[in-house]
Amino acid sequence: MDGKERIGVLTGGGDCPGLNSAIRAITKTAIKAGYIVIGIRDGWGGILGEKIDLMLLDSINTSGIIDRGGTILGTSRMSPFQLDDGPPRVINNFAKLGLEALVVLGGDGTLSAAARMHQLKLPIVAIPKTIDNDIRGTEYTIGFQTAVQVATDALDRLRSTAASHHRVMILEVMGRDCGWIATYAGMANGADAILIPEILMDQDKIDELCKLLENRRKKGINFSIVVVAEGIKLSGPLANKYEKPSKIHGMGKIIGEIVAECTGLSVRVSSLGYVQRGGTPCAYDRSLATVFGVKAIELIKKRSYGRLVVLQNNKVKDIPIEEVLGGIRKVDLSVYKIAEKFFG
Repeated sequence: MDGKERIGVLTGGGDCPGLNSAIRAITKTAIKAGYIVIGIRDGWGGILGEKIDLMLLDSINTSGIIDRGGTILGTSRMSPFQLDDGPPRVINNFAKLGLEALVVLGGDGTLSAAARMHQLKLPIVAIPKTIDNDIRGTEYTIGFQTAVQVATDALDRLRSTAASHHRVMILEVMGRDCGWIATYAGMANGADAILIPEILMDQDKIDELCKLLENRRKKGINFSIVVVAEGIKLSGPLANKYEKPSKIHGMGKIIGEIVAECTGLSVRVSSLGYVQRGGTPCAYDRSLATVFGVKAIELIKKRSYGRLVVLQNNKVKDIPIEEVLGGIRKVDLSVYKIAEKFFG
């Protein structure tokens, strides 16, 4: 194709707001730099198949997508390492496509696969995206700020119902392994308690929560708001007493049952679920995705591969992608303690 170098782009893992903003930035920046941009559909799965599902990305089909949720390339949770011949198949298909480099947008699973593929000499530049905000080395990931805003809006709406009906309103938000969404949304809303996976819920913690809610009533405040990250864990006898939650009925429901039994208060539980991942990205995520996309192409122009684009001290930088293999980034408990000062 015109003798130009070709760049591949794929989005893997769960969708999140801001992916299309990043795809747009990558494409437009790359085209101006003289590259052809090839979109690979459905994440790693798209480059693993015998017939590779491609989409030529250009200035026309990436126009008007900056505010669109999801990803125009589609996504999957497939990893090359789920198949015995997955990694060599990716490398062979990469060569067949005549690609100079591959831009991978993903969360922990997708980026971990990208890091391992780079160790196999695949030229990769990666961009962190996940509403969980749990990627090491970056202050924020694409999608996080939108998810926080959605959760905050929901909490604000629940507050009026809680006050009207004199209830404890519990909102379960996403956060299987870390509580970034719960912490930031709860702090923004002024929630009375925030439960996160980083803090184990033993009987003492449950007793503290129930006492806090009861004390609010004694003060004359007739409602409460509690935010629960879906991945919190019970310990000791509590873990044996309550059935392990399913994807439909999570920890919010269990905490609601415990609080109602312990305090006798009227409790209602809501779960945001996938609402947090869908829809229009907020202004911050659009801007973050844009600068991340531009940075990725700058790295490719310098042949600086195996790098992860990150935000540190409010500046766009890059670090070795292998850093994601060290595990996820948990909530900074100093931030959590700021919110905790206002509990109750």
